[in-house]
Amino acid sequence: MSLENVKKYFKAFKRDNDIIVFDKSSATVELAAMALKTEEARIAKTLAFIKNDSLILVLTSGDMKIDNKKYKNEFACKAKMIPYEDTEKLIGHLPGGICPFAIKDNVFVYLDESLKRFETSFPAAGSANSAIELNCEELMKYSQNFIKWVDICKSK
Repeated sequence: MSLENVKKYFKAFKRDNDIIVFDKSSATVELAAMALKTEEARIAKTLAFIKNDSLILVLTSGDMKIDNKKYKNEFACKAKMIPYEDTEKLIGHLPGGICPFAIKDNVFVYLDESLKRFETSFPAAGSANSAIELNCEELMKYSQNFIKWVDICKSK
């Protein structure tokens, strides 16, 4: 259902036909890179966190990981991921398909600076076998509840 919600979301922008659906899983950075025949770094992975009393998504380049010190400096709390079994209820998407599109109203989106290295990147589109190619301007424009760009990651 989540993929259908994302398609509906992008229909308002006349971009629903830009969603790529694969015959196989693209649920991890590695699988998505193989399905798209691109480098892992261009996969925009979406991480879901509980920040004090709110929920946030952070999109980062596929070759990066959260730097706990930078995260704490930015958000004034320790990084705490949303439990796997709660993501669909809290965010609107299952793990592997989490993206900043067609999400719950109380979820806020941050984009990590690591994505700016690329002309385009590929976030998921609501399912474990979908993606959409977007540039940085489009990521900001289409990410629901976008707050700002942050620098909270480091190389793996």
